[in-house]
This record gives sequence, structure tokens and C-alpha cells, in this order.
Amino acid sequence: AKKPFRQKIADELKHYYNGFHLLWVDTKVAARMVWRLLHGQVLTRRERRRLLRTCADLFRLVPFLVFVIVPFMEFLLPVFLKLFPEMLPSTFETESKKEEKQKKKLNAKMELAKFLQETIAEMAKRNKADTG
Repeated sequence: AKKPFRQKIADELKHYYNGFHLLWVDTKVAARMVWRLLHGQVLTRRERRRLLRTCADLFRLVPFLVFVIVPFMEFLLPVFLKLFPEMLPSTFETESKKEEKQKKKLNAKMELAKFLQETIAEMAKRNKADTG
């Protein structure tokens, strides 16, 4: 069933509101982490990754805001997202995009694992031939 136009607009507005809200929360947490770093504390690996992701999101927000602020430029946003898929901050990604990225990463890991298994098997054959 198709959604009415008003419902689509409301869903998009909720999506942007949630994205900005999550970015705000991440920014507050990152500011606390920077404060801790400035006072000599060490961050865990998870905190460091979150700080880097939040900083990257803030840098991605600048070109994204141009599309939001300039009138009627949001109609060009899908074109730019096709050209530059990593342009949106991570808090604005939809679930389908996240799943798609996870599938691509999993396929790449599977290919790497397959390659490593074949390499190890080949090395084992060579070692058997050398010793036997």
C-alpha cells in the first residue's frame, strides 16, 4: 500500500529530527571525551572509535547543511548521495543502508577468509612435498 504524500513528508521530517538528535547526543558525548583527553585520561578503543566517528559526522554535516538551508536544493540531495554515498552523517543512515553495508563487509570478509584458507592449504601441500 502506498503512503499518502503527507505521511511521506512526516516520515522524512521525523528521520531528519532523529538524525539531528542523535548527532547532538553524540557531540555531547564526544565533547566529554575530548575534555577527558585534555585532562590526561586515556580512552578505550570503543570510545576512540566513537570520537572519530562523531568528528567525521560533524565534518560531513557541513555540506549536508547546504542542502537543508538552500531552498529547493534538497531535491538534488538524492543525486549527490548517488555520487558521494558517504556524504551523510552516520546518524542519518536508514536501516536498509546499514544492512547493505554490513552485507558488503561480510562478503568481503568471507572472500578474504576463503583466500587465506586456500593459501594455507597450498603452503601445507608445499611443506608436505618438501619434507616427504
